Amino acid sequence: MRTIAFYSPKGGVGKTASAVNIAYLASESGCSTLLWDLDSQGAASFYLSGGEPGKGKKISKLLEGKVPIAEFIEENVYPGLDFIPAHKSFRNLDIRIEEDERSLPLKSMLAPLAEETSLVVLDCPPGQSRLTEQVLKVADVVYVPLVPTWLSMNSWHQFRDFVRDKKLGQKKLRPFFTLVDRRKKLHRELCEQAPDLFDRHMEAMIPYSSAVERMGEEGLPLEILSPRSNPAASYRKLWKEIQSELGI
Repeated sequence: MRTIAFYSPKGGVGKTASAVNIAYLASESGCSTLLWDLDSQGAASFYLSGGEPGKGKKISKLLEGKVPIAEFIEENVYPGLDFIPAHKSFRNLDIRIEEDERSLPLKSMLAPLAEETSLVVLDCPPGQSRLTEQVLKVADVVYVPLVPTWLSMNSWHQFRDFVRDKKLGQKKLRPFFTLVDRRKKLHRELCEQAPDLFDRHMEAMIPYSSAVERMGEEGLPLEILSPRSNPAASYRKLWKEIQSELGI
């Protein structure tokens, strides 16, 4: 079982859209996939259930071992794609993890899925926290969507330094540009400079498009909603890169 995460220091950069689209493409390619929405706002649920937030369960029951992780899973949201929706109690995950005596409670929670799941996709809340550290320790690769602006780049540098200073695996980080608007000079310049800006990055760049915004309204991944759109093609390219790197 491989585990990847989509994380951003700030919101509004296409993180959840990326997690949902990649999870769907993984399942469509025959990879048994689980998407776990770790963000208490439950954005992934809007993309998977027609705008209705998921009705998850209290995370305390899972952390305490009172309920197996299987009972948190909504199976076959799409063929081969399972989903753990967020719950408002997820906002207390940092506190619960701090109190947990296990060094890697997130890894322990995922362990029972290893036999039947090929890929776990973690959609993470923004910010730097104990949960962020857990995700960085557990994930094989962490994909970091960035809007091609200097403010977003500054956030990236702060996050990269945080990971380096905490020794959480800087080599796991894979930034990639999202919401790219090539009409803007700065966007074009930063996209062209990507090989020089990052040690390791994804070549796929996700363009700004109303099709992505419609995902929340329609509750559908792009491969169903608008498969001929430019962002759908870009996500297919991103998935191919991920698939090649993970060897799945």
